Amino acid sequence: MNILILGSGGREHALSWKIAQSPKTDKLFVAPGNAGTSAIATNVDIKVTDFKAVEELVLSENISMVVVGPEDPLVSGIHDYFLASPNLKHIPVIGPQKEGARLEGSKEFAKEFMSRHHIPTAAYKSFTKENLEEGYEFLESLKPPYVLKADGLAAGKGVLILNDLQEAKEELSRMLVDSKFGAASAKVVIEEFLSGIELSCFVLTDGEGYLLLPTAKDYKRIGEGDTGLNTGGMGAVSPVPFADEAFMSKIEERIVKPTVLGLQKDNIPYKGFIFIGLIKVNDDPYVIEYNVRMGDPETEVVIPRVETDLVELLQAVAEGKLDKADIKVDSRAATTIMLVSGGYPEAYEKGKAISGIEKVKDSIVFHAGTKLQDEQVVTSGGRVIAVTSYGETYKEAIKKSYQNIENLSFDKMYYRKDIGFDL
Repeated sequence: MNILILGSGGREHALSWKIAQSPKTDKLFVAPGNAGTSAIATNVDIKVTDFKAVEELVLSENISMVVVGPEDPLVSGIHDYFLASPNLKHIPVIGPQKEGARLEGSKEFAKEFMSRHHIPTAAYKSFTKENLEEGYEFLESLKPPYVLKADGLAAGKGVLILNDLQEAKEELSRMLVDSKFGAASAKVVIEEFLSGIELSCFVLTDGEGYLLLPTAKDYKRIGEGDTGLNTGGMGAVSPVPFADEAFMSKIEERIVKPTVLGLQKDNIPYKGFIFIGLIKVNDDPYVIEYNVRMGDPETEVVIPRVETDLVELLQAVAEGKLDKADIKVDSRAATTIMLVSGGYPEAYEKGKAISGIEKVKDSIVFHAGTKLQDEQVVTSGGRVIAVTSYGETYKEAIKKSYQNIENLSFDKMYYRKDIGFDL
């Protein structure tokens, strides 16, 4: 079959890498893709939110499945667009409809969903500029640090964790009154801070049956020792060493099952991935957030560990037969280290020539912010390349990634040298 993947990051290159291996895949298209996907698929230069252009591509290239990488098109309703079109409604879209996508598109919606279905999460309240004073009072009732979250999508930058009460009040005002994150912060969720160690759990569901994918832990901060600004993620490790069988059983019973059942009870159809951001507090799991797609850079360690044909699993999702499917996982660990542009996550330059990709041995290079310019691979984003390796232990895998990074270079290249430091 002909398959289309929407997106242009490391996540989409990892999905393309896996889907291209399936004997069920005839032609693979990625829109808009990057320099890495162009080597294994046909890149098509269209925006992921230009549904009309996506429709034209799907019809002209006889595409029979669409896999949505990023959250934007899902929150904007691409799945609903397909269902509403007589020409497209028979073509499966992997990713939830607009209502299900609100789990990521609105922090308040997600919190209300968890509260309704008794899924453990931090205590919270939501505020708008109309009740700013109540927001100040709620902050005063909490112990520091204070967690402020823009309700809408803010490209991973809408969460602030602050230790000072006065600063938290000022930032709340900046978000609500001065639109610090644009429309995304017209409403802000304030929640209690949970202290513990984070991990990510990935679920593939057809709305009834579900499969658990490998766990992963990513590293969000730009600086070593988890310091500095939040980024889209600087590296990841899978599996998570502290997520033993007993802890995974708690995650499944208290969080995964109630989430899938909650969607059914609320009559929210859901076909696709659910990424559950968790925190382990003492020995109990709590949900920090839901995402309605795979994470990045976690996909670059989770997907390489899935041995089962991914297209078969996605077909089972489309047909509502996931309860009959099985997933085989590679017992080895996988790690990925992200190479980023100098200055990221703030201002950075693009168009820097990347050298040494062909010298990487025994690791997989997943492109994120890259493009081809006159046959030369150049940087085109903040996060540029993810170097993924396997190992009998995560330490062995990390060592291999770092050894291969020495072959790679571009002007002002930066990466964290301590991924996995806290494990």
